[in-house]
Amino acid sequence: MNDPILAVSGLGVDLQREGGSRRIVDNVSFALAPGEVLGLVGEAGSGKSVLARALVRAISSPLEITSGKVVFEGRDVLTLDARGLRSVRGNRIGFIGANPMGSLDPRLPIGNQIIEKLRCVQPKIGRAEAREKVLDLLGRVRIPSPNARFHEAPFQFSGGMMQRVMIVDALISDPSLVIADNITQPLDVTVAAQIIRLIDSLRQSLDTAFLFISSSLPVVAQIAERTLVMQRGRIVEEGPTASLAVSPQQAYTRTLLARIPPIWKDVAAPAATEGKPVLTVDNAMRSYLVRKRGSFNSYNEVKAVRDVSFIVKAGENFGIVGESGCGKSTLTRLLAWLERPDSGRIAFLGEDLSHLSARSLTEMRKSFQLLLQDPYGSLPAGMPVQRMIEEPLLIHGVDRTQTARLAQEAMVEVGLDLELADRLPVGLSAGQRQRINIARALVLNPRLLILDETLSALDQVEQAELLDLFTRLQATHGFSYVFISHDLALVRRMCHRIAVMYLGRIVELADNATLFEQPHHPYTRALLSAMPTLEDNRFPRPEYLLDGEPPSPIDLPQGCSFRSRCPRAQADCMTNDPPLLALGGGNSVACLHRHAALQVKETVDVE
Repeated sequence: MNDPILAVSGLGVDLQREGGSRRIVDNVSFALAPGEVLGLVGEAGSGKSVLARALVRAISSPLEITSGKVVFEGRDVLTLDARGLRSVRGNRIGFIGANPMGSLDPRLPIGNQIIEKLRCVQPKIGRAEAREKVLDLLGRVRIPSPNARFHEAPFQFSGGMMQRVMIVDALISDPSLVIADNITQPLDVTVAAQIIRLIDSLRQSLDTAFLFISSSLPVVAQIAERTLVMQRGRIVEEGPTASLAVSPQQAYTRTLLARIPPIWKDVAAPAATEGKPVLTVDNAMRSYLVRKRGSFNSYNEVKAVRDVSFIVKAGENFGIVGESGCGKSTLTRLLAWLERPDSGRIAFLGEDLSHLSARSLTEMRKSFQLLLQDPYGSLPAGMPVQRMIEEPLLIHGVDRTQTARLAQEAMVEVGLDLELADRLPVGLSAGQRQRINIARALVLNPRLLILDETLSALDQVEQAELLDLFTRLQATHGFSYVFISHDLALVRRMCHRIAVMYLGRIVELADNATLFEQPHHPYTRALLSAMPTLEDNRFPRPEYLLDGEPPSPIDLPQGCSFRSRCPRAQADCMTNDPPLLALGGGNSVACLHRHAALQVKETVDVE
């Protein structure tokens, strides 16, 4: 490689502890050319994020850089003084993390915060010039109405829009290198695909190099020309991404590939079940009143869940998918009875939850349990592991003489070492933390588990292990679960039937095989086209991938709510709002032109 912009040689990072040290990054060497996108993949704990921080010397105790060189634009970052380091970090090297919502002050307008960052690293630039530069980049990353959104606070942006804001924050100083650390993992598939496409466009137009870090090889394969594979702090394989995906040389790389759930090739879709209804949702509606900006007593109505109906049968895995903002999380709160629907009915085991007394509802809650997305924020930091698992038993009046035994049995069943019983959650991996959450739910012998993006914070290896665990637990206990996720590959593997939500409504409900092989709604095909996969996608992105974000749930369009983004919308879609109509076989769709859409899908398959 001629004149690399970044050359790393022999980089080592140690974790210093009393009694010794442990190597976290071990003798890492690689080079990155100007304008190149270099991928870095590996499971959680392999050292990817520590390596990323070490490249800009953002390492603090107990971590310590112990060896190597990081030569960026001709200067060794590891030997720079404080002034030289400030000229590099946030200026010539940009950084984008996986938590966009926690990266900016939630109280201040995003435009002012990016201006402050730019003027901090480039003090000579005037405020007016900085403002114009921010507005220009907001437009480049396709944030609609940049002048208006410049003045909005981070909480007013969706996750996908905030990730675009963080791209602007990274690019505002015209860096020659951007480090992107797992930036698509928390995003739904359509937004993640748009972010990937956006980065590729910016790379070509600005000639910016990217180090693109991810735990998913299919995600990296969408954008990186070359890829490094990292295991236990070492680079174990390097080469063209396409070659690694087809003919990996190392056993670890082959293991990562084997963990990728197939979508269309050699897939045995879960067969439908015939059990009795466990959960029944009839015409559930939920809206919120949000104060209008600049007003005292005027409100907008946010229609979060609109006329949702479905049934979950005994032993069934029911999936719910859709983009951020489609109403999945609100529906989750309704199903867990954390909120009541404005209208409609939710019944569990035949009992209408709205008719139960407080005592009866508390008793019923043992039978349906909610598992949340964040494995770090969902556990009390100051409580030992076993005590956390005992807590639900104590709340529901189980005798204290039984709680320790039941908690330890649950720990063993979910694969937690009993040596962790007296440990605090600090230092535990995300996978171990989610096993604690599973044990807390399982200890009450529930009939239904509601999994709200429970696996989305985990890498593919941990996801595969927990999916195997859920399969074993379901075979033993016979519970059902509602699986809410933006990861369609996980839904493909686990769910018998799947509901697709858009702007608060179910627009398609189908069995697994039908949804992935012959979907009827154009929005479903758009979601499938956005899936990161190493297989040939049956729904090519140039034809099916959507741009932009859904309309606001405050001001829903007349007629079909999907028409503003539908590539095949017709005149009647502007006036007629299609209901969810049965197609036979338990499948249904809300589309005025579903038969024509199906014909288009068949034509694509033949070609």
